[in-house]
Amino acid sequence: MFACEALVRGPNGESAYSVLSQVDDANKYQFDQHCRQIAIASAAALGLDAFLSINFMPNAVYKPEVCIRSTLDAARTHGFPIERIIFETVEGEHLTDRSHLVDIFRTYKQFGFLTAIDDFGAGYSGLSLLVDFQPDIIKLDMGLLRGIDTDGVRQRVVRGVLSICQDLGIRVVAEGIETKGERDFFIAHGVTLMQGYFFAKPGFKSIPTVDASAYLT
Repeated sequence: MFACEALVRGPNGESAYSVLSQVDDANKYQFDQHCRQIAIASAAALGLDAFLSINFMPNAVYKPEVCIRSTLDAARTHGFPIERIIFETVEGEHLTDRSHLVDIFRTYKQFGFLTAIDDFGAGYSGLSLLVDFQPDIIKLDMGLLRGIDTDGVRQRVVRGVLSICQDLGIRVVAEGIETKGERDFFIAHGVTLMQGYFFAKPGFKSIPTVDASAYLT
């Protein structure tokens, strides 16, 4: 296992939508900070020995070098190495100032965190964003890879993205893998990092058990 992604759920396992629908401009900062701290504390308590991937809300970060302090404190308090934390953001999130996102990413890298763009290909600014900043990882949107083993157009688009990422030294995660055919396409194209129900379903307050046979059959 390369990494675990921390997903938002309610205290009794309620859906992410039910939680996120209550987030507004007034509480966005506290929500974002609290999620980070809970994710780190939970990963440490569960003995996670892989990378921890945390989604963050760029619009909730007013000054990256200040907003990261509580995250650093949480990592120190719980003994979780900061070099094993990945901060990822959704490519399609509405940003009034993209340079702000680039500044956040650069600041986080300076502190030793890894950076990732989630749902790459779902928004409209993916390639132009890569011109301004090259994250450590991009996670391909599942809409790009659904049924890719039988879809020539998707194959051509994804091959192009993989070529760009290879040239830029960016690792690729294929997320949303649900079938053997989808998995086999990415294996054939040198992608070793994959995520999706084909391997494991999300766990609630637990580390999911990954079906090792899903990598072998």
